[in-house]
Amino acid sequence: MELTTTALPPSPVASRAATPRVQAIDVVRGLAMVIMALDHIREFWTPTAVRPEDVAHASAALFFTRWITHFCAPTFVFLAGTSVFLYQQKQADRGRVSWFLLTRGLWLIFMEIVVINFLLQWGAYDLILLQVIWSIGWGMVALAGFIWLPRWLTATLALAVIMGHNALPTIQPVTAATLLPALVYDSPFLYQLTPKLPVLVAYTILPWVAVLAAGYCIGPWFQLPLPVRKRRLRLAGAGALLLFAGLRFANVYGDPQPWAVQERGPFYTVLSFLNITKYPPSLLFLSLTLGTALLLLSVTEDLPGRLSRWLGTYGKVPMGYYLMHFCLISGGALLWSWLQFGKPFNFSFAQPKDWPAGYQPSLLRAYVVWAAVVLLLYWPCRWYQSYKQRHAHWWLSYL
Repeated sequence: MELTTTALPPSPVASRAATPRVQAIDVVRGLAMVIMALDHIREFWTPTAVRPEDVAHASAALFFTRWITHFCAPTFVFLAGTSVFLYQQKQADRGRVSWFLLTRGLWLIFMEIVVINFLLQWGAYDLILLQVIWSIGWGMVALAGFIWLPRWLTATLALAVIMGHNALPTIQPVTAATLLPALVYDSPFLYQLTPKLPVLVAYTILPWVAVLAAGYCIGPWFQLPLPVRKRRLRLAGAGALLLFAGLRFANVYGDPQPWAVQERGPFYTVLSFLNITKYPPSLLFLSLTLGTALLLLSVTEDLPGRLSRWLGTYGKVPMGYYLMHFCLISGGALLWSWLQFGKPFNFSFAQPKDWPAGYQPSLLRAYVVWAAVVLLLYWPCRWYQSYKQRHAHWWLSYL
């Protein structure tokens, strides 16, 4: 889940409307955003007692409904870094860029803790959930410093983290003494901040900062002639996918969850092979997802005009889309559960034992709601995109 935006603050001499955009970035990000909504709808509208990643018990349809959404968060974060580079080229003052990254990063952290948790829990605040917006916020804070370094050094650090963070030991248990390193790189954990307020850290910081920095480092490719850019993106994407295939087949490094032959048959063995770890994003997870994103970036300049405009509408206003889609999904689920079971119920934060009597999961319901949400969001996203093009208010860069 999660995202950022290419809409960084305009230079003193240029308006938003005059700022050129890269179609491939908006289209690929828009595609990721459309897919992202499916996972959130599944959690709010049709959760299952069986985990989608449990290839020993989950159906193939449930597995792939979850698996396809793995491509969203890495794409968001990676393209956030690329967009920072492209904006930086239009600014003579690096200090101004650094200050914006610092302040916007802190703003995103605040948004995650206060606003997005409000939308997820309808204001209950029984739990603080730290997800993708939190990690992007810290990535921008880090990039505020990285932009002062030589790009080769930033790229080296990013690749070293992506390649090597799976070798770091898991921190258990997470206590006050180990909280800081756990926030930096550990697997998801629950920490009791106060006796009545637990914090669930789903996205730890280090690997996602590395993904954002890697996106920043390939920014110069988008200033190259289109044939050269497309060739580099294809080669990098193919290389990442070959790395995934080789390491996954070897089954010795790159993901804490090895694949295994399944009793259910060869097809589910293939699912086990594809079942990679998102929290934190393993080397194999990032090789597969970012490799695919790079290939998509190499072909989306050639998409038909209508399709690219449709996807680009979502991709140009990611934060607006993100907030609006949670309003629709969580608010709609509140209304549906009230009508269906006689009282509002938040399935996303409940255990199966607490589900209302008569509830049955339905992937068909999830896909119908998904189509409705994406369709309903098109017109407000289109209006918001137009509004941002016509105005240069400083606060638009933070929304």
